[in-house]
Amino acid sequence: MRIAGLLATLSLTATVVLAFTVDLPRIAALGWTDRNLFFHVPMWFAMYALMGVSFFWSGAYLLKEAPDRDRRAREAAIVATFFGGLGLLTGIIWSRVTWAEALPDTDPQAWWGWDPKQTFALIALLMYGAYFALRGSVREEALRARLAAVYNIIATILVIPLTFFLPRYLGGLHPGAEGTPAFRTEDISPAHRGLFYLAVVGFIALAVWIWQLRVRLARIEATLTTAQSPLGEAA
Repeated sequence: MRIAGLLATLSLTATVVLAFTVDLPRIAALGWTDRNLFFHVPMWFAMYALMGVSFFWSGAYLLKEAPDRDRRAREAAIVATFFGGLGLLTGIIWSRVTWAEALPDTDPQAWWGWDPKQTFALIALLMYGAYFALRGSVREEALRARLAAVYNIIATILVIPLTFFLPRYLGGLHPGAEGTPAFRTEDISPAHRGLFYLAVVGFIALAVWIWQLRVRLARIEATLTTAQSPLGEAA
């Protein structure tokens, strides 16, 4: 936990300072908004990383039904959804000042242009978020954990084609679509690339740190709940 916290603190502090003080070569058509590259995209990396953690612990739960494994999967899914939401929000703001700069704020198209990447990202988050609705609809703990684990594995697998393969195939304005700048050597400078990787490390470390804290708090809550229950008092 301390390692993740230290790494997140150092990496993100350096990212914020360097992102707004270092003179970087401009990326075509982005101007100063290119600095969002160090926040928007790493947030998605953090989401994918925590989805992977949640996927792992859901699979581990199906192999051995230990409550702590379900707890770890659930908390990782919460953190993954949080960073996915932040990634979607920063993407909306970024698209507003680049793709739709000429449109007035009152035009819905200024904020949401139905670009394939944006749209499939929203669908993926809603689908993944249904994991929590499923958990809330089943009262029996063991059954809830089993169903949630199975759904989580399926949802995580589907997120990859929805947010990566399909948008690239369909094209659109989002970087990475066919014919638009993305992460090739000719698209961004080595300085951008180095700072980007630093930000990715920082955001993933932050997500892991938050997950570890949430797991610890969830364990404490479970212990207190057991101690306060009639069975716990009788014991």
